[in-house]
Amino acid sequence: MDDLAERLRQLKNEDFIWLIYIGIIVLSWIANSLERKYFIFNDLNSKEKYRNLMIFIFVILIIIYLYFLNDSFNDVKKLKPFDPENKKNLTFLSFIGSLFVTISGFIFLYIIIKDEQIDVEIAFN
Repeated sequence: MDDLAERLRQLKNEDFIWLIYIGIIVLSWIANSLERKYFIFNDLNSKEKYRNLMIFIFVILIIIYLYFLNDSFNDVKKLKPFDPENKKNLTFLSFIGSLFVTISGFIFLYIIIKDEQIDVEIAFN
């Protein structure tokens, strides 16, 4: 019963995260408009707004990525010696995938902060 309650809690949290992702998509669309305005009109105000918005977006994404990394790590810790090998392998791979996504989020955030001339195209997938 505890496994079911835990799984339902995870799904409820993921539903909320999907709403955040929808907001991030809208913010990314706005960021693209600001970036376009900077490139077309050399509008330095749009450039700064774009950079600040991208930093905000990736900070939010990193928080989400850290949530999933923690969740995956907890799943690894919950594995029992008698769990099927396939479950152990897939759970561990899920953790590794979450770790790589989190690392990529930090790398992208670093690029956004350091790329003051917005020479590098950044997008989340």
